[in-house]
Amino acid sequence: MPVNNIPFGAATRIAGEVDSVYVFITGIAVFFFLLTQGMLIYFAFKYRMRKGEEERDTPYMTTNRVLEGVWIAVPTILVMAIFAYGYKVWDDIRTPLVGAEEIHVTARQWLYKFQYPDGRTAVNELRVPVNQPVQLTMTSEDVIHGFFIPDYRIKQDILPGRYTYLWFQPDKPGTYIIFCTQYCGVGHSNMSAHLIVMPQDEYRKWEGGQVEAEEKTMPLSDKGKLLVDKYGCLACHSVDGTARVGPTFKGLYGSAAPLSDESVVTADADYIRESILEPGAKVVKGYKPIMPTFKGILTGEDITAVIAYIKTLK
Repeated sequence: MPVNNIPFGAATRIAGEVDSVYVFITGIAVFFFLLTQGMLIYFAFKYRMRKGEEERDTPYMTTNRVLEGVWIAVPTILVMAIFAYGYKVWDDIRTPLVGAEEIHVTARQWLYKFQYPDGRTAVNELRVPVNQPVQLTMTSEDVIHGFFIPDYRIKQDILPGRYTYLWFQPDKPGTYIIFCTQYCGVGHSNMSAHLIVMPQDEYRKWEGGQVEAEEKTMPLSDKGKLLVDKYGCLACHSVDGTARVGPTFKGLYGSAAPLSDESVVTADADYIRESILEPGAKVVKGYKPIMPTFKGILTGEDITAVIAYIKTLK
């Protein structure tokens, strides 16, 4: 399912309400900007000194209680209106609808792990049915992360050691980008996920495991490529030889890998598997030990598929 063609359009009722608040505030600001600047220009021309006129003193200005009352009352009323309107939208954003399905989100460098009520998990891919309210209960395993869906106009920080919450109700099927909005390390700019909103019947099919069964028939290397992209591996590793914060996958398999302890190992299947599960065990020379472990995230079959894909990158 492709990402929506219109970047960051309002995809939910709440998003439309948030946009309306900004339009309301912008409209007020533009109106008074044009009013004040228009009056400034008008009076500058009306009361300018004309050729042949004698210079005269500026007239003495006295208090005008009516005008003073107006320019105190009008801004006060407008600020209170902005507050009331904004608070109503904020309350809608923070109060989930009754019957919202709870999904747990665990953020870590540099991925999101989603756990559904039935126990199934997914990484960097959140699937929900259209028109079903969803509540996210979120925590972090390491540093502060952010959870931001631009098309939905919702954002919430994810903190280590505590839970934060966010909810939404998807109104339109499609695929939407999820960004991290808190700098969380060298892979921050590539930390993203996809929210896939599915029609009810398609979601039930996926929930029943039929889509997963179809994925199991994929060639092993193709599945590995899918996993490498899905789990955010390309945030640190390239597949074309480009230098990044981690060694490139291109030509890795079977090569001699110099380590930080001055030893050299062969990058075979056992080495790649150990690097995925225990990344600090053998650190490649010239690189920092910043890779997180994927233990408990990737299964043995997943690791085998990733190794098969890396083998193809000659």
